[in-house]
Amino acid sequence: MHLEGRDGRRYPGAPAVELLQTSVPSGLAELVAGKRRLPRGAGGADPSHSCPRGAAGQSSWAPAGQEFASFLTKGRSHSSLPQMSSSRSKDSCFTENTPLLRNSLQEKGSRCIPVYHPEFITAEESWEDSSADWERRYLLSREVSGLSASASSEKGDLLDSPHIRLRLSKLRRCVQWLKVMGLFAFVVLCSILFSLYPDQGKLWQLLALSPLENYSVNLSSHVDSTLLQVDLAGALVASGPSRPGREEHIVVELTQADALGSRWRRPQQVTHNWTVYLNPRRSEHSVMSRTFEVLTRETVSISIRASLQQTQAVPLLMAHQYLRGSVETQVTIATAILAGVYALIIFEIVHRTLAAMLGSLAALAALAVIGDRPSLTHVVEWIDFETLALLFGMMILVAIFSETGFFDYCAVKAYRLSRGRVWAMIIMLCLIAAVLSAFLDNVTTMLLFTPVTIRLCEVLNLDPRQVLIAEVIFTNIGGAATAIGDPPNVIIVSNQELRKMGLDFAGFTAHMFIGICLVLLVCFPLLRLLYWNRKLYNKEPSEIVELKHEIHVWRLTAQRISPASREETAVRRLLLGKVLALEHLLARRLHTFHRQISQEDKNWETNIQELQKKHRISDGILLAKCLTVLGFVIFMFFLNSFVPGIHLDLGWIAILGAIWLLILADIHDFEIILHRVEWATLLFFAALFVLMEALAHLHLIEYVGEQTALLIKMVPEEQRLIAAIVLVVWVSALASSLIDNIPFTATM
Repeated sequence: MHLEGRDGRRYPGAPAVELLQTSVPSGLAELVAGKRRLPRGAGGADPSHSCPRGAAGQSSWAPAGQEFASFLTKGRSHSSLPQMSSSRSKDSCFTENTPLLRNSLQEKGSRCIPVYHPEFITAEESWEDSSADWERRYLLSREVSGLSASASSEKGDLLDSPHIRLRLSKLRRCVQWLKVMGLFAFVVLCSILFSLYPDQGKLWQLLALSPLENYSVNLSSHVDSTLLQVDLAGALVASGPSRPGREEHIVVELTQADALGSRWRRPQQVTHNWTVYLNPRRSEHSVMSRTFEVLTRETVSISIRASLQQTQAVPLLMAHQYLRGSVETQVTIATAILAGVYALIIFEIVHRTLAAMLGSLAALAALAVIGDRPSLTHVVEWIDFETLALLFGMMILVAIFSETGFFDYCAVKAYRLSRGRVWAMIIMLCLIAAVLSAFLDNVTTMLLFTPVTIRLCEVLNLDPRQVLIAEVIFTNIGGAATAIGDPPNVIIVSNQELRKMGLDFAGFTAHMFIGICLVLLVCFPLLRLLYWNRKLYNKEPSEIVELKHEIHVWRLTAQRISPASREETAVRRLLLGKVLALEHLLARRLHTFHRQISQEDKNWETNIQELQKKHRISDGILLAKCLTVLGFVIFMFFLNSFVPGIHLDLGWIAILGAIWLLILADIHDFEIILHRVEWATLLFFAALFVLMEALAHLHLIEYVGEQTALLIKMVPEEQRLIAAIVLVVWVSALASSLIDNIPFTATM
């Protein structure tokens, strides 16, 4: 809208007008025709008195003409309404021109509709009309030109938005400061507690047990001790006998006085028995611990006897130490630490690596307080370096492998084989991603697949989000097929106890691969069903998007006009007719667009040539070397499971494969390869191993196992196996959907 003086010049007027803060058709601002002005009053007054002196600045006149009806049928274009400053012109007479104020009723001639704004009213003017009458006359101007109540409120919001943004910024900084200071205070507290209690160490005693002799010792109790921990080291096994019969075992008997004794009644002796089975392979060494509750401050007696099939003595190491804090207290502290770590990871308060380090520090501080502070050497021994070596070696292999452009080549090959058909290409991309993630890290696979997938979606006019979600689903499925496809699989296969029970690389892969194939057969039709009503072609052409936007603007403009008079009703009717005409045009264009995208891509040969130029094998010789070394490493993984003569663990095989490929690839810029290694993930694993071992010393793992066993024992005996499988599977599925699967696997 603009203002015109007597001389025809334009002057700045009232505050800026915004129509829903969007661009509007340019005709809305450009259709300002006819300069005939009528004085305030009826529409048929003398036009010569266009602007009385006494009403200077009082009102503005919007001419109504026949051009508005023809304008509504013109072509579409977008432009913003010209802004008007709040300063007042020096001219004594103004005319306000706007296209929406024209009238299409030709039989009544040209009329002027008075338009008012509160800033146009001078102090000299007397308010002859009531406020209700003024609001009725002003309603048309506000509704049609965008100066509506919502626009006024939006203007107020804009004025307040800097204050709101400032408040939000201050609140954000306050929360950030509280987070930093809270975590810092927590770290300082844990550090102080960890430093106050020294590492007492364990005094191991060498025992030679035989069926003919028993070992016994009397221990004096401590004042502040509530638990007594007994450790045994030697050729021991954690589980019970694998087959019924006479098994060699050791019985540890702990005797102490009952706390319920009184001066008239002699305290009763309480005896606790602990049976430990011996390993037939005397060369293997393991450490086992058991915690007993100290009931009184009286002397505690420990007796050890052996049940052996031969008279030959068995060497055994024993150590004991008193601990502060009951089992319930330790379990509560461990649960709070684990819940805090999960909360930090779930809500992303800090990086997951830092969350695991904070949890490890808190657990070590708790162990120090109860009197079981481990030494630095002991803490380092808790880390499973075989798992870290396997991850590090595979990261080096993938970092060099990604330099060849193999992933881009696979994606373009899928497009070529699908001949431009959408669903054929999506299925091929998902299948290739699943196969590659079975032998490579699935996160790396998705990072390398994402750019070329987005490029293919641009060629086919697809929404890349749906295709990327499908690829993520299938990379997770494919990563579970082998022991090296996913970090949780690496944790499971690298566990020494499971490997002693026969769960090696080949056994894990053989069981999982069959199940994964069945899952893939179900997921392909499920994916098609999932996207049945989903618009894969969500990226519409720009002209359709602009047409929808224009329909939205015209409809809102028509809705803002209330039919209070014939002029307003006519304007509203014309606007609704314009909306109806544009909707018919949109329907025709959408029909044409969907008919085009439903057909097979006719230009796929041209597109494939362009894609092959941009996404091709960058180094064929390096690709051959990478495939050779990677194939050999995978072959050694399987061979290690079947040939006992190969004394190489999975970690050693991965490290040796990385060294071979580094030599063959002749890498000079070694820093680039090291930058692609996920050091944060390796440190996260190391902190998790320390955290879980510390929580095990706090009896959390033992407590969870006991509660799970009690829950399973509530089921009838013939159904316990099914109940245990269902419980573990569904608890794992639901928990890993909320928290990171790596710490959950380490916990389980």
